[in-house]
Amino acid sequence: MSRTAIKCNCGQRIGQKDVMQTGYYMRMFGPSFVYVKFRCSRCKKLGEQFVKQEDWEDGILKDATTEVNTTERERFESLGPIDVREMVDFHYALENLGDLSDLKAQFEKPANSEEKEK
Repeated sequence: MSRTAIKCNCGQRIGQKDVMQTGYYMRMFGPSFVYVKFRCSRCKKLGEQFVKQEDWEDGILKDATTEVNTTERERFESLGPIDVREMVDFHYALENLGDLSDLKAQFEKPANSEEKEK
């Protein structure tokens, strides 16, 4: 089952650091809700959202863990977003790739040459 995510109108996922206030909205009949008030870290607008209490879980505001370390993250952020030209170039590179064994050989060659140098 996928986890409910709270998102701003701009599309940014809201994390714990963005939350200003939470509370419960209890109802006698029908579902109860958890109230979340936040300021988006991307667009800086205030927002609020109600999440059904049965969909609420403690980890809903925690950032998803990634395997990227800080130096890799900084490198990726410095590269900036992928533009259309890069996507087109990548598309044509995939079309001209031919056989995946060629690609595999390219990646294995540096690893084998490093082992021989040791």
